[in-house]
Amino acid sequence: MYIVIDERQGVAAEYVAGFNEHGVPSRSLDADTLRTWLDARSRDDLDRVEGFLIGDYQHRAADTAILRKLSRAPIIALSETRSLAQTLDLFTAGIDDVVRRPVHVREILARADAIRRRMNRGEPRSAAPQQAERLVVHFDGRDPEIDGESLMLPRRERHILEYLARNRGRWLTKTQIFDAVYGDHASDVEESVVEGHISKLRKKLRQRIGRDPIEAKRMVGYSFVG
Repeated sequence: MYIVIDERQGVAAEYVAGFNEHGVPSRSLDADTLRTWLDARSRDDLDRVEGFLIGDYQHRAADTAILRKLSRAPIIALSETRSLAQTLDLFTAGIDDVVRRPVHVREILARADAIRRRMNRGEPRSAAPQQAERLVVHFDGRDPEIDGESLMLPRRERHILEYLARNRGRWLTKTQIFDAVYGDHASDVEESVVEGHISKLRKKLRQRIGRDPIEAKRMVGYSFVG
């Protein structure tokens, strides 16, 4: 899920619509409710955030510093004017990238993926990508690989696999998976749709690997066992 933070409702709505159009769950917050939202979030909730897009407002640098302490997700700032001093202040606060409006959502997603790749290169190899024998799960927008060949998946199924792999060995409820893939404001989508996505995903993995790397328990949820 992407979080769009902007005081201008029209700008925030524009980017939320753009993310949703590309199958990426998102929601908008204004600056006044950002800290309240952060106080109410659990660790799991923050781990489901794939990136923050922050508009131009008075306390943006201070809020960025708070976000950086709580989350490793890419933080991208929207810039309305060319200002070296402002850009340097944002990078000092913890912003990962600064883009000039107007900017397409596809570019934002690509920049966020690039930021994650740079972060992953600085971590132990076991942190990214996740490898389970023949199956390799990436977290940079690429499809998973089986025996070195890509397994093309719809975005929802890929996001579910990434979320399960990122929490390898943990049991995740249908609600947790739904929130991670659709966001917490997908009121027009039933949670039961997750079962359909996972059923199709497991079938594809079994066909290619010969076994099921995802366990399911009634009334408990799902777990990626690799």
